[in-house]
Amino acid sequence: MALAQQIEEEGSEPTTEVSEDELFDVLSNQRRRFAVHLLKREADDSVAIGEMAEQIAAWENDIDTAEITGKERKRVYTALQQSHLPKMDDVGVVEFNKARGVIEPTPALQNVDLYMDVVEGREIPWSTYYLGLSGVTVALTGAVWLEAWPFVLLPDMAWTVAIVVAFAFSAITHKYYTAEMKVGESEDPPGLT
Repeated sequence: MALAQQIEEEGSEPTTEVSEDELFDVLSNQRRRFAVHLLKREADDSVAIGEMAEQIAAWENDIDTAEITGKERKRVYTALQQSHLPKMDDVGVVEFNKARGVIEPTPALQNVDLYMDVVEGREIPWSTYYLGLSGVTVALTGAVWLEAWPFVLLPDMAWTVAIVVAFAFSAITHKYYTAEMKVGESEDPPGLT
């Protein structure tokens, strides 16, 4: 439901909440993810549909905006105007003024703090990594507690420091990785950088 329609029906301010299902539906398409990234990157500014189509076409073709053809731009422009932006407007993450050709982010879009946990090749998801690290820590703690050899060669405090360092290093790495994958944070959308 469009935000203006919500205001008329409810007689109050529009909600800034978008359900998870609606958000995942919007983000299920790469062009819509690119649009979200561009709008979040531009902060509170509105974006012209032509400018958005140009940038998305450049990202899709992995070229600079100056190199895109009219055909590439028109293909993206038409899809944005007829399908993607109306859908995003209906959900309430953008306000799309088709007559003016302008897209504005809504508070709901600005509140989306999304990152994409991209797992490529033989990488493992962070949740599985932390589960494994916790398992190793439990086994190590058990071995130290049972005074198994060679774990008795170092004092208990050394093992404690090793565990803290392992989790701290993992957390710092994870923080850096997720910052790189946040929508709207970098110049290029996640997956292209």
